[in-house]
Amino acid sequence: MRLTIIGSSGSLAGPQSPASSYLLTPDDGSDPVIMDLGPGAMGVLPQVTDPGRAHIVFTHLHADHCLDFPSLLVWRRFHPQLAAKSKHTFVGPDFSAKHLGLASADAPGDVDDFSDSFVIHSWREGVVQSVGAFDFTPVRVIHPTETYALRAVERGTGHTLVFSADTVYCDQLVDLAKGAHTLLCEASWGVSSEDAAPDMHMSGPEAAMTATRAGVKRLILTHIPPWIDALATVGAAHDHFSGEIDVATPKKTYEF
Repeated sequence: MRLTIIGSSGSLAGPQSPASSYLLTPDDGSDPVIMDLGPGAMGVLPQVTDPGRAHIVFTHLHADHCLDFPSLLVWRRFHPQLAAKSKHTFVGPDFSAKHLGLASADAPGDVDDFSDSFVIHSWREGVVQSVGAFDFTPVRVIHPTETYALRAVERGTGHTLVFSADTVYCDQLVDLAKGAHTLLCEASWGVSSEDAAPDMHMSGPEAAMTATRAGVKRLILTHIPPWIDALATVGAAHDHFSGEIDVATPKKTYEF
């Protein structure tokens, strides 16, 4: 499988990157899966895949992870050449259909029923959800809203990626990542989480400690805000992880 970074800026779109969004493309040529779709992502996504031919999953529904979804619906419904020709799978927290339906509606209080474009599912803790060529296992992590870290396994190859979503350093993420090849992990606090707001995010060193405890081979740091020094964050992470460390940037790809 291939991981393509669509956006990696933490908490908001930045001058160099859209907010969080990632694309998993299977080896068998079937339709890819979008993971999160933050502000600005629709500017990059059509450069790497046809948005009308992709499934989508959401780790959580903070604005920086989901608010380009109404634009995706416009593409899928109304693009003159590339509108969606069939429904795709949508998976997210329990309140996704209402939350994103409100964001997509024409009038205040209305809810856009987007079941014309997607077959809608909700995550269930620890229950495997098949999406296209992948099996996703969601585990609830620590963040102010309902949030799931995701373990994605390509059924045809067994290749495995774990995406932290937004979370603090926690055992449940370590357990989810055990045996995975790559951990795509947020590092919002940069070189240290000391004096940071509680129950929200991780630092680069905490992401690295997660990778070490889980035994992954590769760590990709993401969700780094524009005001955080990404290179310093990588340097701090290297003190806690001896494997490969990279920083997610738009349109960068990783093969498994």
